[in-house]
Amino acid sequence: MKVACVGGGPAGLYFSILMKRQDPSHDITVYERNPAGSTYGWGVTYWGGLIEKLRRNDPESARAISENSVRWSDGTAHVRGLTTVHRGDEGFGIGRRTLLDLLADRAQSLGVRVEFEHPIDSADGTPEADLVVACDGVGSGLRERHADHFGTESSAGRNMYIWLGTTKVFDSFTFAFVETEHGWIWCYGYGFSAQHSTCIVECSPATWQGLGLDRGNEADSLALLEKLFAGPLDGHRLIGRDPVGPAQWLTFRTLTNRTWYRGNLVLLGDAAHTTHYSIGAGSTLALEDSVALADALRGRTDLRPALARYERERMAALLPVQSAARYSAQWYENLPRYINLAPAHMFALLGQRHSPLLPHIPPQLYYRIDRAAEQLETLRKFKRWLGPRVAKSLHTRSRTPRG
Repeated sequence: MKVACVGGGPAGLYFSILMKRQDPSHDITVYERNPAGSTYGWGVTYWGGLIEKLRRNDPESARAISENSVRWSDGTAHVRGLTTVHRGDEGFGIGRRTLLDLLADRAQSLGVRVEFEHPIDSADGTPEADLVVACDGVGSGLRERHADHFGTESSAGRNMYIWLGTTKVFDSFTFAFVETEHGWIWCYGYGFSAQHSTCIVECSPATWQGLGLDRGNEADSLALLEKLFAGPLDGHRLIGRDPVGPAQWLTFRTLTNRTWYRGNLVLLGDAAHTTHYSIGAGSTLALEDSVALADALRGRTDLRPALARYERERMAALLPVQSAARYSAQWYENLPRYINLAPAHMFALLGQRHSPLLPHIPPQLYYRIDRAAEQLETLRKFKRWLGPRVAKSLHTRSRTPRG
């Protein structure tokens, strides 16, 4: 099969790796518009379950990604001068550039051609191939040519955010909430190397405008943000993209498609779907898309049923994730509803932000119900653990001769 992957992000590179592992005779080219080694963003996150999936599909790239990742297990929240720490699942961070370099090297070692500085624009037509994979991101030009067919829908979130780096190395996944005269502003920080962390800053449009973040250049924005988050940053600096240009503030764009394929053209990763950054699932979902598409194509000569299977499986898998992302974004958009709780209670509800019930129940009542349910579940687990042991003890006693 001749395969053209348009876009050299994690989805396209990993898909090319999996297809070459299935059949080295596949003729695969990845077309990337940017130069080698250039990428937007800083670090990306993932959780332990992803590495296990990667090991099953390509142990070598899984090992390289794991060895170049940093780990944490705590979540830390800073609110009004108080710090709350919660134990959680083990999380991982890796630099986006590092991830792309590792995947590109692995793909090329298997015989994939990776063509950097080779854009496929809307005027160029679809590349000549048996299968064309549109993995060119949320603004996919290949998808937009046939937006009516794909049923593309896009909606913008309310809050403003900016994706930055910092020389502060966070040893846990860190949240910091700062109150200003114009409203609350907050950041999410997580390490991705021994020298740097990602720091995503978010606030409402009113706060953004009130603080003057809608004006001036990036250097002005970073200076103000460094002052606001001086405590969590421990005096470290923030790093942007272009100090003399405008700051890269955005609203998150949630994108969905009614169908994911048209003839021999199939959507992958952000070209097919996006989920709010606050759940940290974007890179994981892109890689899982690649696994599903490669599995669906295994041994197939007829594309249509394979692409239909891929679409069906991934759409079903995404439903709970998209729901969680939607409620997570809404939690932050309605931060004043939760921020005045006791910090430990607020942090607990931060962990429950994916719940569809939370927006409809008073926060303090929800917290009490959640704690009661947790205690009940703990009791149930104890009873399940105790039951077999009591039964065994009684059985042993019944067999012991009595004098």
